[in-house]
Amino acid sequence: MSQVGQGFGRNHTAGRNGRTVRDLRRANRTAVLRRLYFDGPLSRFGLGPATGLSSGSVSNAVADLIGDGLVEEAGSVDSDGGRPRTLLRVAPVSGHMIGVDVGETRVRVELFDLALTELARAERPLEQQRYEVEVIVDHIRAGITEVLATAGLDAERLLGVGIVVPGIVEHTPDRGAVVHGQTLGRDAIELESLLRGGPPLPEGVPCFIDNGTKTLGQAEMWFGAARGARNALVVLFGSGVGACLVTPEVEHGRAVEWGHLTVRVRGRRCRCGALGCLEAYAGAESLLARWREEGGRGPGGTDEETALTSMLAAYPADGTAADPVALAVLEETAEYLGAGLSDLINLFQPERILTGGWAGLQLGSRFLPAVRKHALSYALRHPAENVTIELGSRGPDAVTVGAAILPLADFFTRGGRRPDPDPQSPPPAWRRALQERTPR
Repeated sequence: MSQVGQGFGRNHTAGRNGRTVRDLRRANRTAVLRRLYFDGPLSRFGLGPATGLSSGSVSNAVADLIGDGLVEEAGSVDSDGGRPRTLLRVAPVSGHMIGVDVGETRVRVELFDLALTELARAERPLEQQRYEVEVIVDHIRAGITEVLATAGLDAERLLGVGIVVPGIVEHTPDRGAVVHGQTLGRDAIELESLLRGGPPLPEGVPCFIDNGTKTLGQAEMWFGAARGARNALVVLFGSGVGACLVTPEVEHGRAVEWGHLTVRVRGRRCRCGALGCLEAYAGAESLLARWREEGGRGPGGTDEETALTSMLAAYPADGTAADPVALAVLEETAEYLGAGLSDLINLFQPERILTGGWAGLQLGSRFLPAVRKHALSYALRHPAENVTIELGSRGPDAVTVGAAILPLADFFTRGGRRPDPDPQSPPPAWRRALQERTPR
């Protein structure tokens, strides 16, 4: 069947399934936009087989996207005996997103264009007040205001703001995004309604809140070392540890509370309150605590990243032990991490495992071979023979990039159209509740 016939058949079937012409146009725009974004520049001719759309559907979608300023010409390429074909690409300046990473030691806010080029950045340390929700909300607001001012951009021009947090994120119809942060000592934080209680987020700017490990996994799947994998696990190793599973059945990833698997019965007490969690042995916070408890000469009064750098000085490239206590703790941690990865291998049988997060990147360059060895020795033979364990390729900003992907993915789903809320439609229940308790 010709491409035209294939395109007509799909559109006809979709119509019978109750999809409107508007739905079909949006789906076609989404298909073209995504292919240009991930595989462009492409010609109109190349977009046909890449999207599976008919030539007419491609032409209509491209014309719409060019008219909206989302797609632009990017040179030309010779064709076989005919006129050169014009190449098309997504226009980087046609959209902007903000990614916010609420870590356990700081809040990082970054402004990106549509090509995910960083345009501005702001950071706020959390220090002693790191678990105070009001402080975190203030840091997010101040950071958004700062990056918009630096770039000279109005908030109304944003495609959205993505915010990632540690903990379990529950999306509710009446309270919006609610964060359950047991390791932070707080449950049921109504973060979305708190952020919507004041500037700089206008009503029409979408706000997306999700788990940081999940968005790290999405960043690696879209742009990093997991791209092209059928299934992958992306591990975040920072103050605590977590993992994200991405499979064909879970396209956008599922956060896995890997750090709270029990690795030692009646073991060390974890921040979550339980005994023997992996995080109590392998998270950077507990790793540094164990070093000091064993009599190591860890620097006092410094942040975790600086302290971990000092600890790693005990494991120089020449193999000598500048601090035998630190070396012993690090080697034990590598085994705990390897054993924890073996559980993931046995449970999910991934094709790839990638390690990220600020602590994972610091430790990975020297300890990944040891972690890999322990993981494969503890895992079942067949899944162990079919998995690779490597460092993530997106670097220390991967979580923030993943946060910005949240509004970007929504933008794609809507066919590259900005949100256009109907003023006649009732607001969500969580927003009505916020309006009722806000003084007028």
